[in-house]
Amino acid sequence: MSGLLTRSGNLQVRKVGDFEYRIDKDVSKGMNVPVTIYANDNLISKMVTDRTIDQASNVATLPGVTKHVVVLPDGHEGYGFPVGGVAAMDLEDGVISPGGVGYDINCGVRLIRTSITERELRPRLKDIVNELFTAIPAGVGSASRTKLTRSDLDDLLVEGVPWAVERGYGWQSDIEVCEETGKMEGADPGSVSDTARKRGAPQLGTLGSGNHFLEIQKVDKIFDEIAAKKMGIEGEGQIAILIHCGSRGFGHQVCSDYLRISEGVLRKKNIQLVDRELACVPNNSSEGESYRKAMYSALNFAWCNRQMITHWTRKSFEKILGLTEGQLDMKLIYDVAHNIAKVERHEVDGEGMRDLVIHRKGATRAFPAGVEQIPEKYRDVGQPVIIPGSMGTASWVLLGNVRSLDLSFGSTAHGAGRAMSRTAARKNYTVENVKQQLESKGIYIKSLSKDGVVEETPEAYKDVDAVVEVSHRLGIATKVARFVPVGVIKG
Repeated sequence: MSGLLTRSGNLQVRKVGDFEYRIDKDVSKGMNVPVTIYANDNLISKMVTDRTIDQASNVATLPGVTKHVVVLPDGHEGYGFPVGGVAAMDLEDGVISPGGVGYDINCGVRLIRTSITERELRPRLKDIVNELFTAIPAGVGSASRTKLTRSDLDDLLVEGVPWAVERGYGWQSDIEVCEETGKMEGADPGSVSDTARKRGAPQLGTLGSGNHFLEIQKVDKIFDEIAAKKMGIEGEGQIAILIHCGSRGFGHQVCSDYLRISEGVLRKKNIQLVDRELACVPNNSSEGESYRKAMYSALNFAWCNRQMITHWTRKSFEKILGLTEGQLDMKLIYDVAHNIAKVERHEVDGEGMRDLVIHRKGATRAFPAGVEQIPEKYRDVGQPVIIPGSMGTASWVLLGNVRSLDLSFGSTAHGAGRAMSRTAARKNYTVENVKQQLESKGIYIKSLSKDGVVEETPEAYKDVDAVVEVSHRLGIATKVARFVPVGVIKG
């Protein structure tokens, strides 16, 4: 049950449970709280080969950090904060960190169910993938099908998903099953730079590049019949669509702008950090307030971006399959953010409920039944949690569990987590190898670039099934259904 791992820099990682490891608070290193890592022996053996553990202990030095810093089973090295990390900062005395949210603000996922089966889709699979590839711009320089004026952009930054639905890009029911109803209150376009506006305006409704994708998937196995039925997941072979993307160049620029502002504040106040990538500002400072308003604007941009992609996805299915909206029944199951910071109330060390700034970087909110922030549709079962794999491997829907509130500030993993750098993937794999592997599994892929395929080879990622198993066994989010891809679109 217990054991000791030794890290460079004299960091000691203790195994304290079957799926729990700890770095004790070390005042000599400036740590204000301990670090808790949820993993199995194989997953943590990968974390200790990069900076994941060091970065988590660095986050534990930040002013106002509370209870513990959490690393989830998909954790890996990131910018400042590890990806797969959760940190809670005191609302009054703590900080807010652009690096604790990440460059791709509200990188997230949404899952859409359909009424059709793999058997019905398979004869038209290539046609539908090709149509989606044409209808949804993808890649680094991809441009939107929707032209936005400055006024349009300001409106959607404030209104989020409702802005798109009011203009015919989706259904009213879509709003009801988005985290925060797809609209973060408190966004202010006035806190956003002109550079961010120029980068974002041409990119609404685009997929982007890197690990972003649109997948046509089939239900592989159902584990929780009651929750699955509530979500519209009806049986093995049912087709669903998973969309994974974020705020594109808009969010990247917001992060860049406020990292620079944060570094200036730190210099001015002569605040020393153990890692400059942890650049942050006091949460209640004018700079903290400005970052939050800009970050919320990027959250709304990303939710709106996925909404536009959803619209074009529905239209593509209608066109190729010759079925109506009613016949396809392409309802949104849920949309959840992965890179976000927002105020939530949590109990800390038996001291009662406190308002905290929860930073989730590569982490999924996993609230249990009864929490008012969950859409009414799911309030009696718990929040759907969507964990995508890499192309060629499984993705999962889980259900938020009450243990998450105590163990991880209501959070779980966000994906498989990288195990190999993009450079290493390009050195070790070819596009022909990867495509052949996918085709052998019956998966048809369309990508804008060869590098986009090779860099995202399934071997570059951890085992998503193992990541999910840790979450399930801990009880922070439990298994509902497993999906496998049949068609993939990459940037």
